[in-house]
Amino acid sequence: MSFDTRNGTRGARQPGAVVRWVNKLVVRQIRRKKGGGFGGMNTLVLNTIGSKSGAERATPVGWFPGKDGGWLIVASAAGAPRNPAWYYNLAAHPERVHIETGGQKTAVTAKELHGPQRDEAWRQIVSAAPRFAEYQEKTDRELPIIHLVPRSA
Repeated sequence: MSFDTRNGTRGARQPGAVVRWVNKLVVRQIRRKKGGGFGGMNTLVLNTIGSKSGAERATPVGWFPGKDGGWLIVASAAGAPRNPAWYYNLAAHPERVHIETGGQKTAVTAKELHGPQRDEAWRQIVSAAPRFAEYQEKTDRELPIIHLVPRSA
């Protein structure tokens, strides 16, 4: 499946410099504690390759268990009109991704969910974390849901 969710025309303010600074602290905390959560959610470190720069990027992202294993993440940007930068990094390099959770690094492949698969995952996510429904109400773009599937060695 392709990464094809377009940006919206309205939404919450795009996360800025303060959020990037906090994200660095959260990444450090997750790595030091070998896993854990932030903001009441299970949180992993998503390691991607920049779509334009080619540089490694590390971003803390809340996750939910995937139906058939793996991890579900939402490119919400807290309801901003644009998809977060990491979404475009995954789109450019879906096979060059690894995550850190529970003190372990896992190579994964990123797949955007569409149709009934996305609908089912969305119901699971908003049931577990209603704030995502609030993010969706703020923007006119559909919040992308990404399934991170472990790659075999």
